[in-house]
Amino acid sequence: MRAGSLAATLVLALAASLSAPAGAAQDLLQIWRQALASDPLYAAARASYRASIEQLPQARATLLPAVNAELLGAYDETRATRNMSSRSRDGTRGAWDLVLTQPLYDWSRWQRYEQAKLGVADAELQLQQAYQDLLLRVADAYFNVLAAQDTLAATEGEKAAVAAQLESAKRNFELGNSTITDTYEAQARYDLVVAQELLQQHALDVLRDELGKIIGQPPGALAELPRSVPLPPPQPARLADWSTQAEAASLEVARAQLHTQIAQRDIQVARSGHYPTLSLRATSGSAEGSHRDAAGGRAVDSSIGLVLSVPIYSGGGVSSQVTEKVQLEQKARKEYEAARRQAVQSARQHYTGVISGLQRIAALEAGEKSSRAAVRANQTGYEIGVRINLDVLNAQQQLYATQRDLAQARYNTLLNGLRLKAVGGILSEADLEAVNRLLRLPAP
Repeated sequence: MRAGSLAATLVLALAASLSAPAGAAQDLLQIWRQALASDPLYAAARASYRASIEQLPQARATLLPAVNAELLGAYDETRATRNMSSRSRDGTRGAWDLVLTQPLYDWSRWQRYEQAKLGVADAELQLQQAYQDLLLRVADAYFNVLAAQDTLAATEGEKAAVAAQLESAKRNFELGNSTITDTYEAQARYDLVVAQELLQQHALDVLRDELGKIIGQPPGALAELPRSVPLPPPQPARLADWSTQAEAASLEVARAQLHTQIAQRDIQVARSGHYPTLSLRATSGSAEGSHRDAAGGRAVDSSIGLVLSVPIYSGGGVSSQVTEKVQLEQKARKEYEAARRQAVQSARQHYTGVISGLQRIAALEAGEKSSRAAVRANQTGYEIGVRINLDVLNAQQQLYATQRDLAQARYNTLLNGLRLKAVGGILSEADLEAVNRLLRLPAP
């Protein structure tokens, strides 16, 4: 993600969040832009990215010249070895040096510099992961609220239907057409539905708070997914294509591959403990024991040369470090393989989740029609005396349970489609825009 485009997106998101009045109806795209500007987890990821990219100039600095100024202030006292009480010379002196050091050959520094490039690439992927994670968290929280609303609406419909059946049972008992058992059954079912309604209202409040935590303010009324809108199948519609895409472009796989390359650089850094280093060193400063010349100045001592450092023996520490880094590189390779397999498995899971979700939606829609017909038939049968009150209550319960399952299946299918693109490394704001076009703002 480019820094310029990211900054422009954040500015637009902040403007959108400030322009939306509190409590106004909001669609998925508006919620997303508020989250982009306000979510603390994504803000922390951006700060982590800005910190991580500094490792490259820090590594580059170790390859460039270093200049140091050194000042010395000292008191010298010289005594004879035979007569310690006599001093041959004493006094104070000051010295200064300007030292320039330029590494000419240091294998470990070059490897750390190349490793820093990989670290910056990993930081960029980590920021992309945080971006995709925010997309999924927003969509998940948004559709969780819609699912809770639909669940509550179905329960309220069931409560109204059970209340009507309770009144009918009471009337029939008063007229002598039924026993008190019908009234007790309807009353018990009504009480249970009321208890369920209270629980679902609490769940809805909790889920709205979860969404508010992401966008930094309580959400207003949300755009809804109409029952008549068909959900799109995955494109391309082949599991093999999505598996290949996930294996090649998943952000988790890409990061695991980078971690393997970073571990390989660690081996080179550890092995460099056996290699010599060569540096250019130039100094200029006051000469040792310098004195003022006839013009009143002091002598300046300047030198330039090469410093070769050859490691001889380190107690076996370098060899141990190499062994350690080799094993860590093997660990990174196995984690890369695990990430590849997990990406393929996740692609299969989410792809089949979309396909089976579409099939389940069709089955539940057919089941809802059948359940409605069953409710009407049982109500008619109860009125003419061929069905009992419990039959009507059970048919009503089945209808509203089917409606709740149908709503949840539609939202799960949409979310599986977004997760499928995320595991393939291609989830973007455009995908939320496509989903948002399916939604409709609620009537005022």
